[in-house]
Amino acid sequence: MNKPLRRIAIFCGLLVLALLIRDNWLQYVKADQLRTDTANRRVAIERYANPRGDIVVDGDPITGSVEAKNGDFKYKRTYKNGAMWAPVTGYSSQAFGANQLENIEDGILTGNDDRLFFRKTLDMITGKDQQGGNVVTTLNAAAQKAAFNGLRSQGGKGAVVALEPSTGKILALASYPSYDPSSFAGNTDKDAKAWNGLLKKNNPSDPALNRALRETYPPGSTFKVVTAAAALENGLYKSADEKTDSPLPYVMKGTTTELKNEGNIPCKDANMREALRVSCNTVFGKIGADLGNDKMLAEAKKFGFDAEQFTPIRSSASVFSDNMNPSQTALSSIGQYNTAATPLQMAMVASAVANDGKLMKPYMVDQLQSSNLDPVAKTDPEELSRPLSPQNAQILQSMMETVVKSGTGQRAQIGGGVTVGGKTGTAQHGVANSANPYAWFISYAKLSDNSSPVAVAVVVEDENANRDDISGGGLAAPIAKNVMEAVINSKK
Repeated sequence: MNKPLRRIAIFCGLLVLALLIRDNWLQYVKADQLRTDTANRRVAIERYANPRGDIVVDGDPITGSVEAKNGDFKYKRTYKNGAMWAPVTGYSSQAFGANQLENIEDGILTGNDDRLFFRKTLDMITGKDQQGGNVVTTLNAAAQKAAFNGLRSQGGKGAVVALEPSTGKILALASYPSYDPSSFAGNTDKDAKAWNGLLKKNNPSDPALNRALRETYPPGSTFKVVTAAAALENGLYKSADEKTDSPLPYVMKGTTTELKNEGNIPCKDANMREALRVSCNTVFGKIGADLGNDKMLAEAKKFGFDAEQFTPIRSSASVFSDNMNPSQTALSSIGQYNTAATPLQMAMVASAVANDGKLMKPYMVDQLQSSNLDPVAKTDPEELSRPLSPQNAQILQSMMETVVKSGTGQRAQIGGGVTVGGKTGTAQHGVANSANPYAWFISYAKLSDNSSPVAVAVVVEDENANRDDISGGGLAAPIAKNVMEAVINSKK
């Protein structure tokens, strides 16, 4: 072979080698990335080529799939009581993607998850179309309905979270206002209009916001439960009925500013039981200042503050600040200043107290199933922390039960041998506290056998209400009561 031909042959050989390398790079190294790239329309077409698996509550699906009437997507998602369940399911849209459980568990729901390999192989052999698996939740349908209807009846905005204290199972997760994911599940002009309306800028109702997990509010006096726990755990006071060192008026250290109470209530040197019953700012503000920022922060963190929670949907981190001076610590210890909490976080506080001081990790997915209902994965309860000793938790339970028996939380009382512990909160916010306050209530229910099936947190925002009519005991406690009753009745 002459020299020019040899050079051409070598050059052609190099081109073939480069092509083989590139082909193998695309097929083996970049295959997964290209297969899942959102810009690859085949990904979306494949996602909707078969009916998705279902998200299940109490054994019944709250989702479904129907054949699409147009376009190249064969199926589209449907939802039962979509607005009620949207904070749990999220949405799955042909045009706008997916979020929350629909996104997190997409592999199971489409049947593409590697854990479904055996099922996929069997379907391939038998010639069946690929089928999605199911996501079985921990939610309680009756509790969710009570929570959503309770918020809707108030006409404002708000959220409810209910937990099973012994396991951390999420029993209710409601946010209001909400949206129906079915309204934009397709890929038409009508779906686009619904989507644009949902995300409309400056929409004051913000129905797409998951207030139960993503919104942080000043928790107001409900945070006094954390402050009481810190006092007991650090030995500042050893019982609920020990007189506290609480002057009236109380001038915050380093300032000339008095910390005020709401109305003429018996707070001078009040014991913690009475201070929680009538909600004394002076008592709990001074407790926080006496303990100091470091001890208060350490106790708040044990309850879950300053950390995101994954349920598996991410929940925003609640906040208790560091490096605060005594007056700032006093204000933060009554749930004001920088203190901010999600409804999930405050449900975790009530849950830990009810569970004798043991805080369980909150979760909403009980198990994942293949299309023939075989279990693929199951969530086991997991201890998150121990904010309180059992002895101190029981002291705090007795205090919270006094609040409901004869204090500000009486509208949460349940008959039939059920004992309720709770704490109200009316959280100030806005410039110079000018905006209508948030109404809070946290609680738990105990049965005659001393077991606690449910702990609840409720927050209500009502910008149109008369400011003097807003209170945790008035607006939020009745919702909490209905949710707790729904859980108790569902177990009978």
